[in-house]
Amino acid sequence: MRQFWSTGYETTSIADLTHAMHITAPSLYTAFHDKEALFLECVARYSNPGPKTTAELIAEAPSARQAARSLLETAAHWFTQPGAPAGCLVASAASAGSVASQKVRTALTQVRHETQVALQKRAEQDVREGYLPKTARPKALAAMTMAVVQGMSTLARDGAERELLHAVAQTSLAAWPLSES
Repeated sequence: MRQFWSTGYETTSIADLTHAMHITAPSLYTAFHDKEALFLECVARYSNPGPKTTAELIAEAPSARQAARSLLETAAHWFTQPGAPAGCLVASAASAGSVASQKVRTALTQVRHETQVALQKRAEQDVREGYLPKTARPKALAAMTMAVVQGMSTLARDGAERELLHAVAQTSLAAWPLSES
């Protein structure tokens, strides 16, 4: 996972992977069949590292704004953790090459889409329940939050420190409307 995270899907070779995993190419092929299958397994693990999925955590958050805050703050921390590649595996892999297989492109899109839809649904719930004003735009708020997460990944890759990413997160939260009550 860290090898893909560091170098992206397209530019990571089988030799890079076998070296990182301390195995031979035949062992990699026996265990995973091919690079694509290994990458898809890495993306699944990266995008859901805990006992609950991101979508479940969003649904359980006290509010959509709090879910967005948690996503953004976690991103700031995760993208700048010591001993790990900077940025986001999903964002980095998506931008590293344009000739990735349809399965790879679909998997990366699905990870981003599931998070965005979960946040949008949570915001729609908040509008119905009065925690967000009726004028709030849940789809736009969710898309903006995901765009900020992707941008924070790029900033981290470019060397931005955690404090700056937290400031970006806080600034973007100002775009979330407060309830009218």
